Amino acid sequence: MRDPYQVLGVTRTASDAEIKKAYRKLAKENHPDRNADNAKKLEVFKEANSAYELLSDADKKARFDRGEIGPDGNPAPYGGGFRSGGGARSDPFARASRGQSAGFEFGTGAAGVADDLFSELFGKGGGFGSGATGGNAGFRTQQKGSDVVYRLTVSFEDAANLAPQRVTLKGGRTVEVKLPTGFEAGRQLRLAGQGEPGPGGNGDALVTLEVGRHRFFVRDGDDIRLALPVTLGEAVSGAKVRMPTITGAVTLTLPPGTSSGRVFRLKDRGFSRADGSRGDQLVTVAIDIPADDAALRDFAASWADAREVRRELSV
Repeated sequence: MRDPYQVLGVTRTASDAEIKKAYRKLAKENHPDRNADNAKKLEVFKEANSAYELLSDADKKARFDRGEIGPDGNPAPYGGGFRSGGGARSDPFARASRGQSAGFEFGTGAAGVADDLFSELFGKGGGFGSGATGGNAGFRTQQKGSDVVYRLTVSFEDAANLAPQRVTLKGGRTVEVKLPTGFEAGRQLRLAGQGEPGPGGNGDALVTLEVGRHRFFVRDGDDIRLALPVTLGEAVSGAKVRMPTITGAVTLTLPPGTSSGRVFRLKDRGFSRADGSRGDQLVTVAIDIPADDAALRDFAASWADAREVRRELSV
């Protein structure tokens, strides 16, 4: 696997926001829904997901930057210290490995590179593995089974609250999936060993997460927006109004004279962020006036508002 910074096209000093922006751009351009028949773009999409999965996790990102783990999230071989760029040590296994750490297995086509690497490290016939007979023997390559791709649509509420999901895999087996913090639609999860069997072990299950629509909540980044209908009387006189949030119903206090369009912010009622914090719920008041109410028309005719409410519009 490549250096995740290179995959996303960002520097090692990039901020979380810059990393997220780069990932979203790649994910949007190479999403399976747009490129179902383009294997190259699907590979870019998978690679970008893996890179973002590592760099969006503060602990994994720090360990990778210190060289404790490789771009696949596994411990660096021999305390390797995976680095890109001049002056730093590089992990020789990372140049050929498909990401497996156990047994140093390599995918099809990597055998020549693997033999050269082990010749450099251990000498000809270096005896890595059983059955070495000299030359480059003793290092065996075994291909893992194929990965299996799944798509999981998570309900809006479950996505916001990171509720665990159940996924039924090929063959009927059901596993529980923990949703990652800060995830968005299009994020891909890798379930190791849950793919097709092969001589080198099972492949993986690749689960692409989608978020279902809600009938009145709308996602806005990490925040959730809600248009809250109120009566004219509630807006004019003030009222305590029951309203839904993603974590349950609450009471919102409207002060007297609340105008339509006023926004109230409820802290920590939005989607989770990568750092574990949450966005907010933004509630926009929408005064609902009846279409045909004689008493309201009589009241409006008898009351005059002398304010120049459109003065700032220069009309």
